[in-house]
Amino acid sequence: MPLRKIIAPIRELSDSGKLSGLLLLLATLVSLALSNSAWGPRYLHLWHTEVGAGGLVKSLAHWVDDGLMVVFFFLVGLEIKREVLYGELTDVRHALLPVLAAAGGVAVPAGIYLLCTAGTPAAHGWAIPTATDIAFSLGILSLLGSRIPPGLRIFLTALAIIDDLLAVLIIAVFYTAGLHLGYLLAATGLLALLVALNRLRVSWLPVYLLLGLGLWFAVLQSGIHATIAGVLLALTIPTASIEKLEHALQKPVSYLILPVFALANTAIVLSGEAVTGLLSPLGLGVGLGLLLGKPLGISAATWLAVKTGVSGLPARVTWRMLLGLGFTAGIGFTMAIFIANLSFTEPARIDVAKLAVIAGSVLAALVGVAILKTAPEAEDEA
Repeated sequence: MPLRKIIAPIRELSDSGKLSGLLLLLATLVSLALSNSAWGPRYLHLWHTEVGAGGLVKSLAHWVDDGLMVVFFFLVGLEIKREVLYGELTDVRHALLPVLAAAGGVAVPAGIYLLCTAGTPAAHGWAIPTATDIAFSLGILSLLGSRIPPGLRIFLTALAIIDDLLAVLIIAVFYTAGLHLGYLLAATGLLALLVALNRLRVSWLPVYLLLGLGLWFAVLQSGIHATIAGVLLALTIPTASIEKLEHALQKPVSYLILPVFALANTAIVLSGEAVTGLLSPLGLGVGLGLLLGKPLGISAATWLAVKTGVSGLPARVTWRMLLGLGFTAGIGFTMAIFIANLSFTEPARIDVAKLAVIAGSVLAALVGVAILKTAPEAEDEA
């Protein structure tokens, strides 16, 4: 039937993990096209429309970042907990390699960014190029099919999850505004209650989600970024419910929340000033941090870990494959754009940072694919 012929390829893309990355790319292109069309002013105004009541009045764009993205961070927290409990991060020796690689992949891009922006107000955005977009990165690997050994895919997944954890810690520590003690104490109390419920083996999910809503509100009002509440809540969820929640949230996050985030956060007017800003210290810091910093940091940290005997390369993974993976990890997109929003208040600077994230991510993806497509199998490498 004609309908089946349409649905079958879409289902295949969804099952392979490619569809989520394609939707993010499509949402970005649509948002950029609308922003620079005759409908641009109306489209930009839409995302700045304020919605809410009482003390909770925010623009639609802020609700996406402070509301919808909490669900994304909740899913990230669930993935972190699952990997630590019975995934690739359970065994200390196996976990060390992606942990060290992720640390190198954060430190070197941050260093490159700071070298480029030293002495400028843009230096505050040092964390922008440190993040890896797990959906896009894994989507790139899935495009290459059987050429990619399972060990490389697992390594990238573990690395990206640790990378997300480091990004969450960076947001909590370095991108927190003035703290409101009352709300911070309330958040602490709610978190303690959630932990107690977990220890008492309470398995009724609605009570966790209801208290989680209170935790989100308290964290939002405390001055700490609201998305941290999503991760904290995830870490208190009963182990038996983790996979069920992950399964329930995977599609809404991949096919609704992240595309909406892309629409809201890539509404950029491509003025001459914004485009030339790619060659400014800010633009170069972000772009080079993603394009060069990620592969350098990941490769160097991995090489040191292997040469010192701390860990070994995954099965059938070659050094050339690892370099290609390093470039693929330079796709920052979602988390990098998110941190760009937290780093600056000036719209022009935010736009330059976002454009640099897009440019750096695209170039990193292209180089990563080129290297991985030509990388020989482990047994063929000299």
